[in-house]
Amino acid sequence: MTSRASPSESFDPPFRWAAVVLFLITLLAYLPSLSGGLIWDDDAHVTKPELRSWSGLARIWTEPAATQQYYPLLHSAFWIEHRLWGDSPLGYRLLNVLLHATAAVLFAALLRKLSVRGAWLAAFVFALHPVCVETVAWITEQKNTLSLVFYLAAALAYFRFNETRRGSAYALATAFFVAALLCKTVTATLPAALLVILWWRHGRLHWRRDLLPLLPWVALGFGAGLVTTWVEFHLIGAQGEDYDLSLLQRGLLAGRVVWFYLGKLFWPVGLIFIYPRWTVEAVAAWQYVFPVGIIALIAALAWWTRKSRGPLAALLLFVGTLIPALGFINLYPFKFSFVADHFQYHASLGIIAAAGAGLARVRAPAPVGRKGRRLCAHRPAHGFERTPERDLSEQFWPL
Repeated sequence: MTSRASPSESFDPPFRWAAVVLFLITLLAYLPSLSGGLIWDDDAHVTKPELRSWSGLARIWTEPAATQQYYPLLHSAFWIEHRLWGDSPLGYRLLNVLLHATAAVLFAALLRKLSVRGAWLAAFVFALHPVCVETVAWITEQKNTLSLVFYLAAALAYFRFNETRRGSAYALATAFFVAALLCKTVTATLPAALLVILWWRHGRLHWRRDLLPLLPWVALGFGAGLVTTWVEFHLIGAQGEDYDLSLLQRGLLAGRVVWFYLGKLFWPVGLIFIYPRWTVEAVAAWQYVFPVGIIALIAALAWWTRKSRGPLAALLLFVGTLIPALGFINLYPFKFSFVADHFQYHASLGIIAAAGAGLARVRAPAPVGRKGRRLCAHRPAHGFERTPERDLSEQFWPL
């Protein structure tokens, strides 16, 4: 059995060396992006002249229309960055790469804490995956990289609280979660993600232990989501004929979006900045294949939970984190395309973690213990018994 990593073990010398290697390789991979300039709406995110004073910083927090989107912590970071290197794209681009690498290291730390095999494999895949390039090489998407750092820090701190039940650990986790929300509200899905992970670990959820502590987070996330929806509709302009879809059309769109992102994760070819905008037609029978396929996949994995909860947990994490970008809520980019690589930046973690665990099991199968050797000797046709002592990570991919 693999024991859970203690806080001191999580950042032991091998971990630190692996983190250094990840940072260096990530920086090397993204070196070409550092020479780029401002693209698309970068100029709207780099702090405007009228906001560069101390009073401008106050306006970032108090006036929702003062910035491109109302993410005050993100734009406060941009405010500080402008004071450090002005309008030079290099500083912003380099920081985005470093934030992305930091998120990858935190991802590894979280997987180690959860005793998931292949933690570093998953972290390197995430750091170097082509679908992340749009986020990392686009200054605007510092909202993704910065929010993910806080998102993963909140998850790590929450699982520390889950072990100790200390108020200080809960307060720290909550502070990180609020910081993530103030950078990008897709992180409002974190409470649901934590519940999925707790279900994966324990097989059930308890009201007092699991649900009650996360209720304040659900309320915070819901409130942040309402603010973002209002800003998208009233200030950014996510309304009109381009967004006039029925509920049925949105359901068809959601199914197609999920398959699109899964496809790009496993076969990242043909990646472009703006994908063609689909026509969603309720009378086209073939478009029903996508949502029906997702429902069938969830049903199949739900049946498979008798052997392993991991695959269903990974899919629930993926789909749940994608919910804000599935088409049920109007987002301004839908004017150009219903999909974009940066929309699955956070969501990709669940699938990558499961894939990393599966590959790690293939490469290094679990050692046979004394009990296993006895079973092999006396009952070779039946294999191993499943026991509660089995490593939690094995639930991702059963033997």
